[in-house]
Amino acid sequence: MNYEPTYESVKQHPLPQWYVDGKLGIFVHWGLFSVPAWAPHGDDIDKQVAEKGWDGMFANNPYAEWYLNTYRVGETPTRRFQRETYGADFTYDDFIPMFNQAVEKWNPDEWAALFEQVGASYVVLTTKHHDGFLLWPSALTTPHKPGSYATQRDIVGELTDAVRKHHMSMGLYYSGGLDWSFNETPVRTYMDVYSTIVQTPEFVDYSVAHWRELIDRYAPSIMWNDIGYPAAANLPELIAYYYNAVPEGVINDRWSQRLPERIPGPGEMINPPPATHADYTTPEYATYKHITEKKWEATRGIGHSFGYNQNEGVADYLSLEELVRSFVDIVSKNGNLLLNVGPMADGTIPDLQRERLLGLGAWLNVNGEAIFGTRPWVTAEGSSSEDIPVRFTQKDGSLYAALLDTPHTAEITLNGLRADDATTVHLL
Repeated sequence: MNYEPTYESVKQHPLPQWYVDGKLGIFVHWGLFSVPAWAPHGDDIDKQVAEKGWDGMFANNPYAEWYLNTYRVGETPTRRFQRETYGADFTYDDFIPMFNQAVEKWNPDEWAALFEQVGASYVVLTTKHHDGFLLWPSALTTPHKPGSYATQRDIVGELTDAVRKHHMSMGLYYSGGLDWSFNETPVRTYMDVYSTIVQTPEFVDYSVAHWRELIDRYAPSIMWNDIGYPAAANLPELIAYYYNAVPEGVINDRWSQRLPERIPGPGEMINPPPATHADYTTPEYATYKHITEKKWEATRGIGHSFGYNQNEGVADYLSLEELVRSFVDIVSKNGNLLLNVGPMADGTIPDLQRERLLGLGAWLNVNGEAIFGTRPWVTAEGSSSEDIPVRFTQKDGSLYAALLDTPHTAEITLNGLRADDATTVHLL
């Protein structure tokens, strides 16, 4: 099918089976923020908002990849850390030579081999986060910085090649809304996230040119945009360009070109304003409570941050049991999990993150049949004779029931199910 540059046309794009079947992706947040690798120690972002409000959260943002913004907000813990660690005259751009030197040690094949071992079906890399620094040698770098505001190595290209060599699909993240090299206004409130989206004609041309360049060079299987997109951009034209170039590709939902209608209250899911078209939705550090007709992808870090935060320890990370329970729950409700790793500046994946990845991979080696290629059953949740929660998936005439805890007895009854003489039951 040839897609026309209209929403009516691009909405005809079918969700490809590879994405529905894939279930597990690995998100990689890597950039200049990986050099300081620092954010105030705290809890998940939604809990911080509930306790401190949006302004308090942004002053103590647990996301290490937001380091530059947290520094700019005022006399924050991040500003004090930078002054005490690097000196009063040190600037964020001074991390550039440090990062370029560190990434000389990076081996993309080691990452790809690890992600394949875990059982991931796809990988998504940050090509440009909100700070505006590029991880590929673009023909177009920000006009507001001297020289090239990009890595010396083609990190995007090298990882793309390695990921495909290891039989996974490659997706690319791009911050299409925020770029702090164009707009230095700090984000202090929820509405600031969207009111500081760069709307200038210069940035519209810049961001569209970047996405087209990424499509032409790397043919990503996923276009993972973040925050939103400039209102003046011809978005259906860009989406049609992508679908025509990569018919089996998918785009996420963070392309809204309008402001949110209201501020999420305490305990509410923190989602971006809905886009006019998306192949799937992306709740962040949150999940849906029921099966959804629309495909979705839960995204989160193993800890409280996406970028590596040296302040986090084992107590801040999901245990393997928590990770598995969450993953099974997500899949039972028509979701995928995009699980983030935050490498150190030299590409080292921290030991605690690696342990969780390998633990999940070992679990999938035994139980992957109940995950990959499955679809939701008539209900996602069930119960058992020991009051252990159950999650259901189905595939090829088989029903899979996953217990979310270990039973105390050798026999356990799944409530509400019937079996006849032709029914067989076995453990994976």
